[in-house]
Amino acid sequence: MAISDQPRPEIVVGLVATPPDYPAQVVARLTAELADRLAERVDPDVRWTVRESWGEVAPRRDGGVEALLDDLARRRDEARWDVAICLTDLPLHTERVPLVAQTSTRRRVAMVSLPALGLRQLRALRAVVPGLVGRLLADASDERAPATGRRPGGLTGQVAAIHRVVGEAGAGELGYVASRLIGRVRLVTGMVRANRPGRALLGLSKLLVGAFGAAAFALTTDTIWQMGDALGGLRLTVIMLLGLTALVAWLIVAHDLWERPDRETPAELARLFNLGTVLTLTLAATVSYLVLFAGTILAAALLIDTSVLKQTLQRPVAFTDYLTLAWIISSLATVGGAIGSGLEDEDTVRAAAYGYHPEPGGWQEDEDT
Repeated sequence: MAISDQPRPEIVVGLVATPPDYPAQVVARLTAELADRLAERVDPDVRWTVRESWGEVAPRRDGGVEALLDDLARRRDEARWDVAICLTDLPLHTERVPLVAQTSTRRRVAMVSLPALGLRQLRALRAVVPGLVGRLLADASDERAPATGRRPGGLTGQVAAIHRVVGEAGAGELGYVASRLIGRVRLVTGMVRANRPGRALLGLSKLLVGAFGAAAFALTTDTIWQMGDALGGLRLTVIMLLGLTALVAWLIVAHDLWERPDRETPAELARLFNLGTVLTLTLAATVSYLVLFAGTILAAALLIDTSVLKQTLQRPVAFTDYLTLAWIISSLATVGGAIGSGLEDEDTVRAAAYGYHPEPGGWQEDEDT
């Protein structure tokens, strides 16, 4: 006589993106594969169900990780999940070092700070999230929870971003922190990754168009040719750096991208937000400059005959002279392009600010549902 299989217990894991901007994209990718990884890493005899959800568009900044965990615990209770994991792009600290993750057994929730994972965030999450779920279930008193036997510090050997564990395992509140130096570097690079410099680059299309217009006009001025020939590499480098600095500063001032500390935003968090904004804009401006430089070289080679340039400079010319000409014109045109940036859509430019999160499409429908 055939023996019927016993039904496998189901454990529901909720993945919440807070805010529902970049973290929502990461949650969507992780949800598709998390159930299989939980079966492989935690317990194969459990039927794993993964639900994805959105958190607050503007999460509380003054409460730090505790505010996130409290909000997540309420969401878990309302949705009747067994455990919940929050992925956030907020840079968090504890003991003056970057906080990578935090677990709360009594609330059955955990939080992961995406920037603290550095550049390869999805790869790190594949190791972090199953470990956090196993930790929460191993410490839970519910008999349905599988006994994974994972030690609190188990993730320190699996995830490079995690340096050590803080807190008391008996109290159920554990924090996973990064190293003081390398962890801060990884946090900053992770913030730039989370801020999506490509979005800022594509959003500044009018700036690039304005810069190309200024470069085209400068190409017809032989005074610029002579100026570029007279300036040395050091002064051309200074002009380039000043142009890029002026562009980034203009974008921040003209579009009010600077984060100021207030009652809701601690000074440390505001400094990190501003650092993320400046680095994102600097990277986008540098790529724009390189595109402008390449386009200017091509235009100069097509429009300026070698004999004409030779007559103006009163000496034999080579390809390096075209590079020098494109160098000074691109630097000057970058400043001119800053004027064009004032014509950009406000929301498009403000997307480069780290602390700015636009309300996503479908947000109201999701809340109503």
